Amino acid sequence: MSSGISADKNLKKAAFTFVQICDTQLGYAGYEHDKKTFEQAVKQINKLKPDFTVICGDLVNNANDKSFADFKKIKNGLIAPCYCAAGNHDVNNKPTVKSLEYYRKQIGKDYYSFLHKGYTFIVVNTQLWVSPLEGETQKHDAWLHDALKKAKDKKTPIFIIAHYPLFIKTPDEKDRYYNIPIKIRTKLLKLYKDHGVIAVLAGHTHRSIINEYEGIKLVTGETTSKSKPALGFRLWDVKEKSVKHKFIPLEVKFNKDGTIVK
Repeated sequence: MSSGISADKNLKKAAFTFVQICDTQLGYAGYEHDKKTFEQAVKQINKLKPDFTVICGDLVNNANDKSFADFKKIKNGLIAPCYCAAGNHDVNNKPTVKSLEYYRKQIGKDYYSFLHKGYTFIVVNTQLWVSPLEGETQKHDAWLHDALKKAKDKKTPIFIIAHYPLFIKTPDEKDRYYNIPIKIRTKLLKLYKDHGVIAVLAGHTHRSIINEYEGIKLVTGETTSKSKPALGFRLWDVKEKSVKHKFIPLEVKFNKDGTIVK
């Protein structure tokens, strides 16, 4: 993972595909179940041969050595690079210095950016907005402003990779468990619009929610753990004049008790 923008060759726009997974959340719908569905997603993704995969947070349900080790073992089966965002289950609903340090030791940076074929991808830690942590939230926000400015200066369209969606139905909706607080949300929407963000990818809700704001695609995806309408992930097709995405269901069958048919 890169924490900044480099390699001039990556400034040249070219068509590519990538995958959006949400809430692998090992242990949410049953630990063995979630491992198997994540493994199935990896198999299907490798067949699609995307340039890379992004995971929109909640990698595990309970952050501990075993769950993170199992997550990493399955994730490492992906042939192409994989970039992870931190979710509330990964760093706690109310993150602490200790929980952030643990995540960073186990997974890596909880916010960073990377450049790919003329597009900037900015991975944010939404938990630092939902439950601000003195010092950490300020550092995160200063970094975000800088990353957005650098991307705008380079004239690269921007994708934001997050866990919490900005909103569920309307930009001015009241604060709730599934959205970013309105005070911060309002500022982010303006910031994203002013700097050329073209899409915000999120998870957290365990269901598909497709919105748009001032031309920005807001896509909260399905999950591989427990999801409506079905388990799966999204395949993004990025071209200079079009950005499209579609749902890819997991190719698994379930018994009546909810277990996976072997």
